[in-house]
Parts: sequence; structure tokens; C-alpha cells
Amino acid sequence: MIVFSILSMNDYPLKKLESLLDQPYKYGFTTSIDNEAFPKGINENIIKMMSRKKKEPHFMCDFRLKAFYQWKKMSPPQWSSIKFKDINYQDILYYSVPKQNKKLNSLDEVDPQLLDTFNKLGIPLTEQKRLTNVAVDAIFDSVSIATTFKEQLAKSGVIFCPISEAIIKYPKLIQQYLGSVVPIGDNYFAALNSAVFSEGSFCYIPKNIRCPLELSTYFRINNQESGQFERTLIIADDNSYVSYLEGCTAPKYDNNQLHAAIVELVAANNAEIKYSTVQNWYAGDKEGRGGIYNFVTKRGLCSGNKSRISWTQVETGSAITWKYPSCILKGNKSLGEFYSVAYSSIYTVLT
Repeated sequence: MIVFSILSMNDYPLKKLESLLDQPYKYGFTTSIDNEAFPKGINENIIKMMSRKKKEPHFMCDFRLKAFYQWKKMSPPQWSSIKFKDINYQDILYYSVPKQNKKLNSLDEVDPQLLDTFNKLGIPLTEQKRLTNVAVDAIFDSVSIATTFKEQLAKSGVIFCPISEAIIKYPKLIQQYLGSVVPIGDNYFAALNSAVFSEGSFCYIPKNIRCPLELSTYFRINNQESGQFERTLIIADDNSYVSYLEGCTAPKYDNNQLHAAIVELVAANNAEIKYSTVQNWYAGDKEGRGGIYNFVTKRGLCSGNKSRISWTQVETGSAITWKYPSCILKGNKSLGEFYSVAYSSIYTVLT
């Protein structure tokens, strides 16, 4: 059974909503930091560079190239009535990360400017353990800056890490589940993501384990010339439970930027996943300049009997949000729930 609920502004006091949401965008600042980036554009060489840079196993390079070849044969979707300028996919940086001279082994080695950025966003990574009971994966442009509580979660057998790390450390899980819910040719933007995704979060909850902490990922776009193409993969094995929250913001630029993400959820027998999104990308100014194109594919697979996936999403930002949410009820007596609150200003389009 699928439960789908859309909550409109009519369900709430209008003036109260306006006072909360019609405020200046306070996350529009930029972080001045040196970047390492690939040349602009997408081609076979860029795909191979991405895979080599991340020291991925061969199967991942093959996965990316297959997706790229599929994407080249596809056309952008035409089913919506929304209009926007054609995206120049050869004018995007698909890989942009803060420069660093060595591999980071602890938060103490993270650039203070990056830590300060997340402090301003209300995500104090260095104080995370003292302030909250939430494990956070903080992603800045194309790379994970830090993941908190990894060791504590590991004591329960829970894997929570950047997906780039999971590809190297847990290749069997990646091969089994990546693309199993959202195939590379599912849609135009899913194929693009499958070719160029550089970061995202990976979570695996073992059998009979209730995740002891709330999990969260925060996505931050900073580079004006880059897009963000993260991949989130969450697997809840038999009789397990996990609650996950994602948030996102971006600077105020006059140009539009592309965010094309994929979320794949897998719930096994009697497993439950609660997935929540607070989408607060920059929406652009009142003249229609700037803002994020938020083109994402989010899908859950209730593969096991009596499995359950619950989606809760709050959409308050981006210039255009174009989303493919869905849940496949494969297991007997499985349940999918959708709860969505969307706020559209005069310069925001939702579809």
C-alpha cells in the first residue's frame, strides 16, 4: 500500500508560513577557498579521470561509461510545461574540491574555512558529538569534508560513510545495490548522475539492528561554475531500522546551477527506512536571476515482506524543482508513505 499526502499552504495559517519563509536567504554567502577542478565539460576522458582520481575498481569505471553512452542517446524530458534556458552541459565543472596537500585523518586537519562554513550553516562539525545525537556526512561541492560518529556506528555494525569510500571498502555491496533501484537509463538526469556522480552518502544497516543514531547528510554547493551530482544509497537489511535526514544550501549567484542527484533506498524483510528532506537551495532573485535547477530522482524499493519506507519532504528553495519520487512495493504487505510540503514563491517553479 502507498500512502501519499500533499500538504498545501491551505493546511497552515498563511501569514505564519509567509513570516517563516519570506525572509532574505541567509545561506547565500560564499567560501573563498582554492579549488582543484577538472576541465569543464563531460566526455569519455572526464569520466575516466573521475574514476582514476577516486581510485575506483574497474567495475565502477565501466558503470560510469555505460551510463555516459546511454545519456548521449537520450534527450531531456519534455513532459513538463516549464520553460528554462537550455543547459550547456559542456560548461559545467563536474569535479571541484577544496585543495589539500594530504589525506585528512581527522577533523583537526580540515581547513578552518570549511569548518567555519558549516558552523555558519548550523552544522558545527567539531562540536557535533557534544551538541547532538545525529551522525552527519558534510559534503562540499564534489567531496565529503567529514563524517561524524563513524566509529560509534561501526560498533553496532552500521556502515555510514561517503559513497566514494564505500566503493573502495565495500565493493560487493556497491555492485549488488548501486543502480538496482534506479537503473542508469531510468531517465535523462539519472543517466547523467550515474556517469558523473562524485560523492554522496552510503549507509548499510545489518540484520536485526536499529540504528542507534539519526543519520544526516548536508550538501553545500560553493563553486559558481560547478554542479552537484551526489548519489545516496541506503540499505536496511532484515528487521532493521534507520532514520535519515538530508539538507542543502547554495550561494547566491546570478547564474543557474544544476543539481541532479539520485537517492536509492532498499528495505528488506520487516525493515523500515524513514527518509526526510529539507530542500533549501537558493531560489534566485525577484528578477529571476540565478537559483538552482533541482532535477532529482528518488526511489525506494520495499524488497522484503512487511518492509516500510516513509518519505517526508519539505521543499522551500531552488529556482525549479523537478523531482521523480517513487516507491516500489515488491514485498508482501509492504508499505510506502509520502508526505510533502512545498512552498513556491513567485520565482520558484515546482513540478
